[in-house]
Amino acid sequence: MPVKVWDPFVRLFHWGLAVSFAIAWITADEWDSLHHWAGYAAAALIALRLVWGLIGTRYARFTQFIKRPSETKQYLGDILQGRERRYVGHNPAGAAMIVALLLAMSGCALTGWMYTTDAFWGADWVEETHEFLANGLLALVLLHIAGVILASLRHHENLIRAMITGRKRRPTLDDIA
Repeated sequence: MPVKVWDPFVRLFHWGLAVSFAIAWITADEWDSLHHWAGYAAAALIALRLVWGLIGTRYARFTQFIKRPSETKQYLGDILQGRERRYVGHNPAGAAMIVALLLAMSGCALTGWMYTTDAFWGADWVEETHEFLANGLLALVLLHIAGVILASLRHHENLIRAMITGRKRRPTLDDIA
């Protein structure tokens, strides 16, 4: 019998942020108003997720899944050797990706907003930073998707479905709950 892992807020946040990024990416040079609103939506979602990361359900809390850099490095080494353990919640690599995505998306939203203000309108460094972060986000998103596919195959678990249903298979003795 499956176990509840991802609460409705985490799932709505995840897919909402994915849609916001996709809309912002697609409309970058075409529809300024929609592009701006997608960025504002992403910023609002991130702000809510930061709060939920402090007070939310067990697997939503940052204290549950963010690991020390040494643990993350060890986990990445285990992946390369094909011996990484299954985590019921986020694994250390996934946690590092969450941090990277949140930081990059926050920076992208901030620089996008800055570019709409009188103080920074036309500032090349703001526009260049925004574009750099947007391109970096695309690379991170692709890496995230690759990691989800790899973990799904290695652990025989459909992580995309888990982010839709909120449920994963029960932990075994070798898994980290």
